[in-house]
Amino acid sequence: MEQLARVRRRIATLLGVILAVLAGGAAGYHFLEGWPWLDAVYMTVITLGTVGYEETHPLSSGGRVFTMLLILGGIALMTYAFSTITAIIVEGELAGALKRRRMQKEIGRLSGHYIVCGSGHAAGVIGSELLHTRREFVVIDVDQEALRRFSERLGAGRYFTVEGDAAADETLRAAGVARAAGIFAVLPRDQDNAFVALSAKGLNPGIRVVSAQKELGVREQLLRSGADRVVNPEYIGGLRMVSEMIRPATVGFLDAMIRERGQTVRFEEVGVPSGSPFVGRPLEALRAAAAGPLLVALQPAGSGSYEINPPSSRPIAAGDALVLLGEIGQLEALRRGVGGL
Repeated sequence: MEQLARVRRRIATLLGVILAVLAGGAAGYHFLEGWPWLDAVYMTVITLGTVGYEETHPLSSGGRVFTMLLILGGIALMTYAFSTITAIIVEGELAGALKRRRMQKEIGRLSGHYIVCGSGHAAGVIGSELLHTRREFVVIDVDQEALRRFSERLGAGRYFTVEGDAAADETLRAAGVARAAGIFAVLPRDQDNAFVALSAKGLNPGIRVVSAQKELGVREQLLRSGADRVVNPEYIGGLRMVSEMIRPATVGFLDAMIRERGQTVRFEEVGVPSGSPFVGRPLEALRAAAAGPLLVALQPAGSGSYEINPPSSRPIAAGDALVLLGEIGQLEALRRGVGGL
């Protein structure tokens, strides 16, 4: 939007200069030669346009001097206009501004999407996974060049970019924070991630915030700022290295599941809303309706514990969270069925 406003200002300045020269030329002929305003304007236009028509009325010596100055001004004006328009086109300002305006309209239609604050390596991994699992998202970064590199790494897909300070309310609003389902704070500094969490919760108290932790000892501060979960990449990386050493087959299975090109298999969580047609029915009914996904565990409503491989006779309750393993398309179909869509 800022780029489009800059283009508008440049065009408005150009039009203002043109109108000022036209007004000055018409006033000169009107007061110096005593011509009617229409004749004065006509003479100004043909002089500035250098079309070579004859004089509207005979000119006095003062009028001829004024005309010569007006011709020189016209040449300078045309040069300025040509250079301004060429710069807007060649530099891609207009195209870029229009592209951003279209993107902003698309973001305005999003709902239940995700926002990724930052465009580094972690943001790229998050974006790639969101793409593979068919989630829409918006990436925010203050550096336009960093956003361009991010788009090059990720390639085409249903995601959008916003240039600006991720901790600023205006930028978060531009990314549709009020309608977003969640936000990832993966900026280089913990202070910035804390500000993102604080701002996001202020604009949308119901949004889920997952923040990266860069330094030791700041977990509690990030949680107090509004983050629902804090992830320490160094800690996760250490656990992964241990797992690679002592349980390589399990890690290999998870890697194969994530990197498989033919199909996208994932662990997914499906919440059971109060209006679901499966409320009160046994898990057996769900398993019969969705033969593809595998029900791995169930988190009862209002509980922090899990029931691993729950029995088929267990009744489904509103608010339960189902942990499933399956192909993305099948999981989406199951999600719609559980939601009664």
